[in-house]
Amino acid sequence: MATTFPKKPASPTNAKVVAHVEPTPLTQAYLPEIFKGLGVSMRHFFYNTRDMLRGTRPDPVTERTDDGITTISYPEQKRPYPERFRGVHRLTTRDDGSPRCVACLCCSTACPAQCIFIEPGEYPEGDPRRGYERYPVKFVIDELRCIFCGYCVEACPCDAIRMDTGLHAVPYDSREQFIYDKDLLLAFASRTGTHENENPRHEPGEPGHPGISRLSH
Repeated sequence: MATTFPKKPASPTNAKVVAHVEPTPLTQAYLPEIFKGLGVSMRHFFYNTRDMLRGTRPDPVTERTDDGITTISYPEQKRPYPERFRGVHRLTTRDDGSPRCVACLCCSTACPAQCIFIEPGEYPEGDPRRGYERYPVKFVIDELRCIFCGYCVEACPCDAIRMDTGLHAVPYDSREQFIYDKDLLLAFASRTGTHENENPRHEPGEPGHPGISRLSH
């Protein structure tokens, strides 16, 4: 004999029965809803235009929860970046305008994306830096491959490469424009507008330069 179990009562739900509405030519054309949406857009447009003309537009950074337009109008308006924001690279310079880079290849070695290429060169005869350090004949960074990790800045022993420009890569229309060479990297300045480095460094030939230790013995 088969055993029968009593049916469980249906659990209460928050479902709401909506009556079916027969479509009409007016509802199928969606014209009323289109005009309602256009009305909402135009109302916000005129309100926001009035606030912009009066100068009462809310600040999109500090007053973004207020009523009115709070969209940042880039590039006229920019969200403030933190002090440690890693932006586009730049090469720092010495007092004479030459690159501070010594072409030691530490940054290209530490780069996990392998986006830095350096061709080192020797200073000419008679230059006090010859025999102590080299200079970059070519210094190229592929900004499309860069992941902006900052490892190159940490690995540089001369503080020659920095990411304190406060800029991010511009949306170019060709890959060649994202290949930053040495001249372009030297042209970028820091947020303060300087191309040099605030950290002091003794150059070869100066009294404070340590030189090569083996020559002192």
